[in-house]
Amino acid sequence: MAIGKLYGIGVGPGDPDLLTIKAAKIIKNTDIIFAPKSKNGKPSVALNIAQQIIDERDEECEILQPLFPMTEDKDELDKSWDEATNMLYEKLATGLNAVFVTLGDPTVFSTFSYISTRLQAKGVEVEIIPGITSFTACASRAGIQLTEQDDIMVVVPQVDERLTKILPYADTVVAMKTSRHLDVLEDCINKDPREKEIVSVQNCTMDNENIVHGFVDNKKYFSTSIIKFKK
Repeated sequence: MAIGKLYGIGVGPGDPDLLTIKAAKIIKNTDIIFAPKSKNGKPSVALNIAQQIIDERDEECEILQPLFPMTEDKDELDKSWDEATNMLYEKLATGLNAVFVTLGDPTVFSTFSYISTRLQAKGVEVEIIPGITSFTACASRAGIQLTEQDDIMVVVPQVDERLTKILPYADTVVAMKTSRHLDVLEDCINKDPREKEIVSVQNCTMDNENIVHGFVDNKKYFSTSIIKFKK
């Protein structure tokens, strides 16, 4: 029996209406929905976004929600990724196809990449369906242009000494998951003498979206900050 196919689907930043038509078609017709969650008892955010499409299916599907812990412990992460890979492979080996739903786009800071690599090594065919990234959605909601002409844009998931070295060359900086490194980010940006515009978006495109000019320190929200340096 042929091994099933895995689709990595980006469900976008939060608003279910921002799912692509192709993503919706595949979700409606695939055997298994794979939607990792970060905490026990807390449903997958990506699954919640796709739920409307799942509810429109003609037939029920199996939904798997393995735990992907929010930790920097590499051994613990590797263990969770290996377990998830094995869980999915058992299903795919029976000929069933599966969808891995992930926030934003599967190719941008997504844990999908770790599962995809492991499954491809086992001979699984993988197709990636792009989704709207959080930072492009944030810029749209805030009504600002990320780049113009030959601007250089830097996107960082975490702030460290590397940003300090490349900051002088950047025209726009996108800092994702801002609450994880806000103090370091603010210090780094404030040391740059250039005039700048700072916009932070929390829970982009969701019901409790919040757009603020400046930085916002609130660990309860998905938060992205966009810093545009004026020329």
